[in-house]
Amino acid sequence: MTPPAPFGRALCAMITPFTDSNTLDLDGAQRLAGHLVTHGCDGLVLSGTTGESPTTTDAEKSALITAVREAVGDRATIVAGVGTADTRHTTALARAAGRAGADGLLVVAPYYSRPPQDALEAHFRAIADASDLPVMLYDIPGRTGVRIAPATLIRLAAHPRVVAVKDCAYDVLGTQRVLSATDLAYYTGCDEYALALYATGGTGYVSTVANVVPAAMRAILAAHDAGRTAEAARRQLRASELIEALMAAGLPGTVTTKALLNHLGLPAGPVRAPLRPAGRETADALRAAYDRLTGDVNG
Repeated sequence: MTPPAPFGRALCAMITPFTDSNTLDLDGAQRLAGHLVTHGCDGLVLSGTTGESPTTTDAEKSALITAVREAVGDRATIVAGVGTADTRHTTALARAAGRAGADGLLVVAPYYSRPPQDALEAHFRAIADASDLPVMLYDIPGRTGVRIAPATLIRLAAHPRVVAVKDCAYDVLGTQRVLSATDLAYYTGCDEYALALYATGGTGYVSTVANVVPAAMRAILAAHDAGRTAEAARRQLRASELIEALMAAGLPGTVTTKALLNHLGLPAGPVRAPLRPAGRETADALRAAYDRLTGDVNG
């Protein structure tokens, strides 16, 4: 049975382009969004981790949604990151995202305060109740300091607007437990697991790496869908060098991705403080890994 895909299958965790003066680059966002959709993304996640959500204002988040919606029309879904450490603020962002044109909400577990599971569940229910948009829960304990436990996810799956999970928990057994017990659409947020999750009932990915190689990431899913499982595995393994360079180089993926996008002449611009740009050695390694992948699989 094909798993549900409420937001598509190949989603990009899109960076937020800034101008050289570090203001929001809406024209660049529109051009990048159009490029990503043309090259295989059927969904875009805005203002997530890769989109530098902690350093963009509420007004910038809404303006970004509106601009990207104008650029892609109905060719792709837009999932808006609205998660904060404050339930009231998250609720307000969820409503604003709906007004700006989002199709869904990405809601990360509240960070820093590390609420217990009953408080997490109440937080997510409050957000889902506050908006008519479907919700993707974002489980990334390495950043938030708190796990959305499998039992909590199973209970939340009963809410009619909680439809998906972005999984960055690195707990394969826990993920399989939720998959076997619910109809939640599971998207990996870890590019190295794109094929592994897809092959065990996942829906697809929310990929940072897709910012720079959208076609190569989509080709992994396409090969699996066509029954060419050995090819899918080869494509995943070929992408692993670039995935490691972008996501495991000791720098946030936003920093490495923007460095490579700038090299490719695609809209990106600087990162906002406290992040700092990648150094020359890192940028050179990224370019080399990109060239090897795209020369090998043509994109």
